[in-house]
Amino acid sequence: MFPTLIKHLTEKIALSEEAQAKLPQFFEHKTLAKKEFLLQEGDYCKQLTFISKGLLKSYTLDDKGQEHISLLAWEGWWVSDFKSFICDEPAILYIDAVEASEVLLITHENYEKMLLEIPAMERYFRILYQNSLVTKDRRLISSNSYSAEEKYRHLLKLYPFIGKRVPQHLIASFLGITPETLSRIKKTML
Repeated sequence: MFPTLIKHLTEKIALSEEAQAKLPQFFEHKTLAKKEFLLQEGDYCKQLTFISKGLLKSYTLDDKGQEHISLLAWEGWWVSDFKSFICDEPAILYIDAVEASEVLLITHENYEKMLLEIPAMERYFRILYQNSLVTKDRRLISSNSYSAEEKYRHLLKLYPFIGKRVPQHLIASFLGITPETLSRIKKTML
């Protein structure tokens, strides 16, 4: 579990061996079965989640029960309803496992302790949040400005493996298009 986290961290920041040895005390390990919920709308998001193995999706449901995926997250990614986590208010997101997964959970209290006791983690999370903002801005621009085919081509360029791990209907939801549209796009790309 921790080798994935350590590898991810040390790709972004310098982290002493002492700090690396200290990290496990702040996290709890959890295994999720395929389709098992990590969070449901209305619950309180009590921890940030690091994915060590597997694939999770974060989404909302509309009045018709249709999923609108905001994030597909795999090994080395974090997932949460961040507003719920930070502001201690009910979540608006659902998070569940697309495939069997292993995750590391850190509570708000342990997150704050970790930032105090391992100062390098402050830098890590600043970098993480900056990258997250850039990604969200790019996704918003893509959503508002690109055609369905352009969105799909861009997704494949960023994550060429996505079609092997994520079912087509989930990719379509993430792109904000219908599965039928995605099917037509894929046929024209052959």
